[in-house]
Amino acid sequence: MRIPLPAGFLRTPLAHRAYHDRAQGRPENSRAAITAAIAAGYGIEIDLQLSSDGAAMVFHDEALDRLTPATGLVKDHTAAELAQITLRDSAETIPTLAEILSLVAGRTPLLIEIKDQTDTMSDTDGRLEAATATQLAAYKGPVAVMSFNPHSIAHMARLAPHIPRGLTTSAYDPDDWAPLAAETCAHLRTIPDYDRTLSSFVSHEAADLARPRVAALKSQGAAVLCWTIRSALAEAEARKVAQNITFEGYAAARGA
Repeated sequence: MRIPLPAGFLRTPLAHRAYHDRAQGRPENSRAAITAAIAAGYGIEIDLQLSSDGAAMVFHDEALDRLTPATGLVKDHTAAELAQITLRDSAETIPTLAEILSLVAGRTPLLIEIKDQTDTMSDTDGRLEAATATQLAAYKGPVAVMSFNPHSIAHMARLAPHIPRGLTTSAYDPDDWAPLAAETCAHLRTIPDYDRTLSSFVSHEAADLARPRVAALKSQGAAVLCWTIRSALAEAEARKVAQNITFEGYAAARGA
């Protein structure tokens, strides 16, 4: 059964990795960025990676290096260890999904991207999806999940059938997606798993919104979001197709 997105996801601009600004001490996916998004009246998009002991951690990259002074992979550290790692240019540390759910507490739409755990967009072991579903089981408020990896969303359809779900989609230029196989890129480019996963939306690469497959899905009732918008001009162009945006680096118009 397809679960439609709550109306807020089509009305409230979604702050990409929350309303982050490192110069202001608000790193990506941090508690400070979450709090700032709520205060500014935005929805929130966050990312999940898996700790070594099976906790869903709110963090974008597989590796720690870009966003923290630490090195190595998120999956090689326990949740307790990750909680002690500071995010660059701040006093913030890496939060768990449980912490962020408690912080948001249903006050604004929360879009959760489950990051691919395979590096090949192949089937996952389901651990991150299970951890996500467990945390969302009692959550009250507008929430939805998505992933570039359709196998993750198939897992979520089974584990949390009441949660709206969708696919993060792209032009899948092989040069941008290396080392993902060109054949896999060609397969995913056609968004073949929308029906199999009983998705109700896509969040599509903004520069590729003119793709006929996106128009076809929209005509069939799919909600269309997009990523990542970085200016008011780009927002206006994207909204010719997309019903809402994920944005960063500027103040999107509220309630558009």
